[in-house]
Amino acid sequence: MHYVVHCLDHEGAVETRLANYDAHKAYLAAAPVKTVISGPLLADDEQTMIGSCFVLEANSLAEVEDFNRNDPFAKVGLWKTVSIRPFAKRVDNRT
Repeated sequence: MHYVVHCLDHEGAVETRLANYDAHKAYLAAAPVKTVISGPLLADDEQTMIGSCFVLEANSLAEVEDFNRNDPFAKVGLWKTVSIRPFAKRVDNRT
């Protein structure tokens, strides 16, 4: 099953994000769930990072919740809001 994880940072948290970025990347590389796609959400200026978005493949919602809870970004309190929803992937037009 696929899941979408949508996280918004606390206001003015870019420095916290950058200070924990390497730990976050290492965590994603070793995670027990498969990352289909992930990346930072951007402000309207299309440059300032204001959150995170993941499409994950996992066996259960509980597995994704555990994955998210143990992310270094979550552990330092970067995210103000987190939404995790099952996702029915229908189209992937990459060649």
